[in-house]
Amino acid sequence: MSASVIDGKAFAAEVRGKVAAKVSELKDKHGIVPGLAVVLVGEDPASQVYVRSKGKQTVEVGMQSFEHKLDVGTSEADLLALIDKLNTDPAVNGILVQLPLPKHLNEDLVINSIAPEKDVDGFHISNVGRLATGQKAMVPCTPLGCLMLLRDHFGSLSGKDAVVIGRSNIVGKPMAQLLLRDSCTVTVAHSRTKDIEDVVRRADIVVAAVGRAEMVKGDWLKPGAVVIDVGINRLEPTEEGGKGRLVGDVDYASAAEVAGAITPVPGGVGPMTIACLLANTLTATCRVNGLAEPEGLTA
Repeated sequence: MSASVIDGKAFAAEVRGKVAAKVSELKDKHGIVPGLAVVLVGEDPASQVYVRSKGKQTVEVGMQSFEHKLDVGTSEADLLALIDKLNTDPAVNGILVQLPLPKHLNEDLVINSIAPEKDVDGFHISNVGRLATGQKAMVPCTPLGCLMLLRDHFGSLSGKDAVVIGRSNIVGKPMAQLLLRDSCTVTVAHSRTKDIEDVVRRADIVVAAVGRAEMVKGDWLKPGAVVIDVGINRLEPTEEGGKGRLVGDVDYASAAEVAGAITPVPGGVGPMTIACLLANTLTATCRVNGLAEPEGLTA
């Protein structure tokens, strides 16, 4: 058996196309232009690249992009004041504060200062609680992207056995909640799980989000399982001056021999994250204006 490749890059392009079409409709019919504000504190190179990509893709789908780049020494009071301003700005429908923040800033306090209806990252405690209790919520972008890929592959997820490896607030926990909402039987595995290989081997769906390079081996998998690899890890360079290659949390070569379908790294889940950020901004815009939510772009 050789697994089919789930092309997240191509699917993300489809999502962006749907977002752009709906944004155009909002402009033409209602005179509404969705706006996304991204706040970056400091000069972390990876965060800078990510913020640039977000801004570029936001503009490409016809939305307004508001970038706020703050000095690394920005005080908590000044950051909270900016967020308060964005909360009340009618041109801003989505607010994202790029993480991680400098250590002198309280991430929980900052995240929970964002208006829940503008929290397009889905990290506010109100959105976390709404998701857990089956209410309408803003959903974290990476789990939402994983869910879209799974729905596209299976159609219905009802009755599937799913294992989520990892229990982070950003991916593992919300992923488990989303799979439960789609009527999967869900197990959350983590570093303390006993006989984790046997737990994973029962699953029709495996979502790996543990942050350990190539941890999940092919012999952990049930033949035909669908594998969603959220991990992104850079290996040590093999030659002096070179960059180590990027790999996921799944040993792709061995897993592809057993799985029915698998996401590659890179080019799998990664492109879906920004696409779902744009989808969430569109959803937030529709909700605040009392308009129908975009089909196929929400949980």
